[in-house]
This record gives sequence, C-alpha cells and structure tokens, in this order.
Amino acid sequence: MFSEPEFWVAVAFVILMGVFGYVGVHRTVFKALDNRAARIKAELDEARRLKDEASKLLAEYKTRQSKAEAEAQEIIASAKAEAERIAVEAKAKLEDFVARRTKTAESKIALAEAQALADVRAAAANAAVTAASAVLSQSVKGSVADELLTKGIAEVRAKLN
Repeated sequence: MFSEPEFWVAVAFVILMGVFGYVGVHRTVFKALDNRAARIKAELDEARRLKDEASKLLAEYKTRQSKAEAEAQEIIASAKAEAERIAVEAKAKLEDFVARRTKTAESKIALAEAQALADVRAAAANAAVTAASAVLSQSVKGSVADELLTKGIAEVRAKLN
C-alpha cells in the first residue's frame, strides 16, 4: 500500500484539503460563489425590470399607433366628406350658372325674334300702305279717294303694328 502511487496521491490530497481548510480557502471560494450568485441574481432582476419596461413601452406605442390610425381614418373620412360636399356645391353652382346663361340667351333670342317680327310687320305695313296707296290712287280719284286713302292707311297701320 505504501509503495503504490495512488496511496500517496490520496495522502497528498487529504493534506492539501486540510491546509486549504486551515487557511480558509473554502470561505473564499464560497464567498466568491455567493458574490457571483448575487451578481447573476442582480443581472436577472435588471433583465426582468428592463423586460417589463420594454413591454410597457411596447403597449404604449401600440396604443399610440392605434390612436394615430384612427385619427388618420377620421381625417380621411372628413376629407372625403368635404370633397363630396365641395363637388355637390360646384355642381349646383355650375347648373345654376348654366340655367341663368340659358335663360339669358333665351330671353335675348325672344327679344331678337320680337324685334325681327316687329321689323317684318313694319316693312309689310309700309309695303301694304305703298301698294294700297298706289292701287287706290289709280282707281279712285278726287276727294273720296283722298278720304278712303287716309282711312285705309290708318286701318292697315293699326292692324299691322
């Protein structure tokens, strides 16, 4: 047993552990392990806190995004309604303008027709008076002719004008 190297390795190991125990290496090792465990725990707590904070920020940004989308939809709907209202107003104004222009043109046409009709009647009356005076002056002579001529001209003018 004393000649075997495994025995002497075991004895050296036990002596080394005894020296380590006497010097207090085990306390230093445990202290280092405890410090490492505390640091890891602190890092995990910090990671949880950051995760919770990130979750809150994410929820807040999602809320803001949904509000912004709703506001954008509202603005779009309002713009569409305003555009439709403006289009309806423009159409009504255009129809009113066209109706007024048409009415003005029709009244001008009616006035021109009345004027042309009056001009034609006046020309016809003058032609009829001239023709009647020529016919009557050739067929009737004297004071009776003058009286008939004056009376006929007055009647023709009254009827044609």
